[in-house]
Amino acid sequence: MDPMRAQRLTALPPYLFTEIDRQRSQAVAAGHDVIDLGVGDPDLPTPAFIVARLAEAARNPATHRYPLGIGLPELREEIAKWFASRFGVSLDPNTEVLILIGSKEGLGHLPLALVDPGRTVLVPDPGYPVYQSATVFAGARPYSMPLAADHGWLPDCTAIPAPVRRDARLMFLNYPNNPTTAVADLPALQRIVSFAREFNMLIAQDAAYGELYFESRPPSILQVPEAKEIAVEFHSFSKTFSMAGWRIGFAVGNAEILAALAQVKSNLDSGTFQAVQLAALHALRQVDHPEVGGLRDVYRRRRDAFCSGMRRCGFELATPQATFYAWCRCPSGYDSMGLAARILADANVVLIPGVGFGKAGEGYVRAALTVSQERIEEAVERIGRLHL
Repeated sequence: MDPMRAQRLTALPPYLFTEIDRQRSQAVAAGHDVIDLGVGDPDLPTPAFIVARLAEAARNPATHRYPLGIGLPELREEIAKWFASRFGVSLDPNTEVLILIGSKEGLGHLPLALVDPGRTVLVPDPGYPVYQSATVFAGARPYSMPLAADHGWLPDCTAIPAPVRRDARLMFLNYPNNPTTAVADLPALQRIVSFAREFNMLIAQDAAYGELYFESRPPSILQVPEAKEIAVEFHSFSKTFSMAGWRIGFAVGNAEILAALAQVKSNLDSGTFQAVQLAALHALRQVDHPEVGGLRDVYRRRRDAFCSGMRRCGFELATPQATFYAWCRCPSGYDSMGLAARILADANVVLIPGVGFGKAGEGYVRAALTVSQERIEEAVERIGRLHL
């Protein structure tokens, strides 16, 4: 063990993309034109009307002080109004809305607020790595809930062993899902809430991609009548408004859970820059602005170009109904690491091996559609020339 590092770091899963990263850097250093479909970082700029509001707010010295507390009251009130309009769910802005320094920060701190060392946390597999790392940092035990295509990439709660069900304190969910792009409908969320209530566990639903949909709007877990008794839902401005670097999000739902999370946060951070909060308020008030809808339109065109192109190359993949990812089945004879390595080496295109999101992700690779449509079409053309 490295004497300079805490032992808890050894409990984190290995970073399985190290070799892919090494090969990508090597290809770039050699002068190759690498198309990176690996990182889920929105490439589209934040709409200009939001940037203008930030600039205006930042010039006001009143925003330069510590933004202590659970978030600006006017922003929390606007979130409650939006939630009522969008989902038909009533929220108390004083107790059921909490502003975050991005949804990842809130998800990462949640187990510290809710889970005692040694308890079990249910983590989706494949899934966003922060769920497992946050569990480990809290001294709890992650238990993988395998997601599978034949079950709609939804957790099979009946397959969780009885001792695990009894010990589980918290369940992480993520719909629309990264990396699989699956969407959970309201009946599916109802079944999960009923299961969690039966075994007295709490739910954290990560809805970061909830507004990045293409056909029908995904539901909120809080639309399930009993959900607010046990659940909180995390939302992000990063994807909806292309504000990834601004670091602002929010959590809504059960007041006691949010109070516990706020207590952790008050000891670890001092809140989000008030000018960013005011810009987020301006964004949410104009969520139907043409510039915001235009972001979805761009991702939809990229999705269509990628999916149709990859199918012509012989790949199997479902058309994503949400997110800016695509989840592709590996051709026969390849595992996910081998396929990603081959495509990087011979086509100079970066894809993420599915196994990096958990054992159940084996057999798939993820593409992030966060480059121009022209580059996506070129990437598909290069992959097609490999005749995999």
